Amino acid sequence: MFQITARSVLELGSELISSDVIAFYELIKNGFDAGTTSGVEVRFDIVLNRHNYLHLKELLEDESGWENLSFDDYSEKIDQFKEHIDSLLDKTCRSSTLDLALSAISDIQTINDIKQCLENLNSLSTISISDTGTGMSLADLQSKFLVIGTPSRKREVDLAISKNADKTPYLGEKGIGRLSAMRLGDSLEVQTARQEDNTLNLLRIDWNAFADVNAMLADIKVDPEVGDAKQSPEWSGTTIIIGKLTANWNLDRVQKMVEYDFNKLTDPFVDLRKRPKIAVYWGDGERVAASFLPQKLLESAHARVTGRLHYIDGLPQFECNVDVIDIGKFEHPIVQDVANISFVDLVPLLAGKSENITKDAIKTVGEFEFEAYWYNRRRLTELDGIGDLKEVKKQQEKWSGIMVYRDGFRVFPYGEDEDDWLSLDRKALRNRGYLLNKDQFVGKVNISRLKNLHLVDQTNREGLRETPQQQVFLELMKYAIQERLYGFMGVVEKQYKGQSLKSTDIKTESQELQKRINQAVTKIRKALPVEYRNNIDELEEIVQNYQDLTAETQLKIEQVEGENRQMIEMAGIGLMIEVVAHELARVSENALDNINTIKKKEVPDDIQKLLEGLRSQMKSLHKRLRILDPMSITARQRSEVFTLKEVVKESIDAHEAQFLRHGITCKITSDSEDVEIKAVKGMILQITENLITNSIYWLGMKKNENPFLTQTITFKIESSPPTIIYEDNGYGISPDNREAIFRLFFSLKEKAKRRGLGLFIARECAEYHKGVLYLDDQANPETKRLHRFILELPESVVVG
Repeated sequence: MFQITARSVLELGSELISSDVIAFYELIKNGFDAGTTSGVEVRFDIVLNRHNYLHLKELLEDESGWENLSFDDYSEKIDQFKEHIDSLLDKTCRSSTLDLALSAISDIQTINDIKQCLENLNSLSTISISDTGTGMSLADLQSKFLVIGTPSRKREVDLAISKNADKTPYLGEKGIGRLSAMRLGDSLEVQTARQEDNTLNLLRIDWNAFADVNAMLADIKVDPEVGDAKQSPEWSGTTIIIGKLTANWNLDRVQKMVEYDFNKLTDPFVDLRKRPKIAVYWGDGERVAASFLPQKLLESAHARVTGRLHYIDGLPQFECNVDVIDIGKFEHPIVQDVANISFVDLVPLLAGKSENITKDAIKTVGEFEFEAYWYNRRRLTELDGIGDLKEVKKQQEKWSGIMVYRDGFRVFPYGEDEDDWLSLDRKALRNRGYLLNKDQFVGKVNISRLKNLHLVDQTNREGLRETPQQQVFLELMKYAIQERLYGFMGVVEKQYKGQSLKSTDIKTESQELQKRINQAVTKIRKALPVEYRNNIDELEEIVQNYQDLTAETQLKIEQVEGENRQMIEMAGIGLMIEVVAHELARVSENALDNINTIKKKEVPDDIQKLLEGLRSQMKSLHKRLRILDPMSITARQRSEVFTLKEVVKESIDAHEAQFLRHGITCKITSDSEDVEIKAVKGMILQITENLITNSIYWLGMKKNENPFLTQTITFKIESSPPTIIYEDNGYGISPDNREAIFRLFFSLKEKAKRRGLGLFIARECAEYHKGVLYLDDQANPETKRLHRFILELPESVVVG
């Protein structure tokens, strides 16, 4: 059987309660858990703060010379010391406390009296936390308060969960919040009573007694006792009195703590009259003024994002609404964006093919809602009801951060100055932009104990425990802020400021892939026996062609930096180059792995078979490179005569190896003889390429879910007007996102694959020809989702 040393309690308290604010927070929450209806009162009664206490003790450390003084000199020095102590007293403390302090000073006759007086004064300074809840009986103190990890609250919370209750019976349930008191001071006194009690019930603890390294916990006697009569027969409640304070407290520090910390302990976005009341007092003075979050500040935000995760028929749906009001630097109207992401789309969005996040975690994260307001601080102005610019900036800074609240009470450390839980500062640094960092936000997320069963505090109150559901919660919030808000701000900026479309991400990705390709090819050449090394020449030729094309594209991108349409076209080519690069990297690295495996077996025939397979894959890559030729810089704007069937067949042939590898069946049908058209072939290829590339990804996602899926892609060509109807049997697209999928940077792919350029570029290519590319609004009867894209070109492109 385990035995516990007394000092383990001190270690436990110091590890679990990391700051003074957390300590107050836990003690205050206990008051509300006790059912107080009048709120919780915190009173600082400081007659001699710790700084002055330590200062006086230092003056007494050197006692030399005192004993050699004459009686008169000794008495004079004692008087001087008494006067000095008196001058350091805070006369704003309670009058009863001040009287005791002055009496202790007047009784000083010797240096030993001074030492004793200082200890008495140190004990007189206290912090008390009071509530008018149900209180505790003498038995409660023994069986509940003195039991660390008491299970009573946990049982009641579990019962509420099992009954699907609307409200949690308790904010805390671990039974360790009482250890917060030791963070604030070395002594503790509990004064409590239930309504039926006639007297107070008392408990006194000296935490220093637990510091004995040889003492076991059972050796420390802490027994409740009966106190004096209650002030009134009906009264119930609890007062926690903390003495021998371990930190320096003065009015200025308390005012700042109330203004910047206590004001955020409960949800500041809620109407002040409905918030749990926390009143802080200094000595006998008036209540320390508490400010509130000005509604005018929220109304003056330059952008905002709000949303929620809720459930429809037992499955989660994520709603996210963005309002871009005033980015700054250029004029634009208020622009809104609405996204409704169903469970079918949440799975690939969060899990992707890696499946690090499970479906079960997505299903069970529970409902939550959020609101966040973004400020361009360079555009802040004075506001009626707040004040001049300086005061507005102060208020924005004071309330900055996106905080998390559970059942109306703060979850730490989210939203603290040093906390970047949504990686906003890191993203802003990477992008070298001003659009996004955590200090520019004022916001909150609401969760609850009963609805978010798996979003539970770490025991040390340093955030939520790392669970699959916590990962879902975190990724959804990052998506809302970093992708929906930030991405849409970028769309607005490009639309109204006319900025060019950057291809930095594509360039970086391609450079990394190119590096991998070169490393793999070099290793393949070294791994092959000498007589087979000439077979690698063809792969190196493909790699060189790819590198030349990449260099040409990047040079052109730099040349047309300010021309938006050309930049869009360059980005389209860049995406295709990236696809080819992935294929090159995959082929090269797989070939190397196979060669190394076979080499160990020393079977030349197997090596020959491997090389034949490699040649087959290289032929496919040659086709992919040939597809890029009509999209090349020189051919991009050149119209030529061709048929739609010809374009579709070229795209299918280029993906032949992929279709075979992934088990995808692709077919073409036509309603009549193929019609010749005159158009920019590269742009039409761009459209079919993007559709096929998307289908391969989404069909693969669905295949992971359903291994028996027969994956199909169909092209139907119609002649009047020239039309391509494209369809697959993958996930399909939610009707809510019918138009959103064509918007710049919109993507529901997993994070590593998320670009949001392909369909935007495809539609631009269609519109270049005065045509349309759209998603048919006829939903599949089984999936209730949209699966059919239609590219319709005008009759004017028909030849003859």
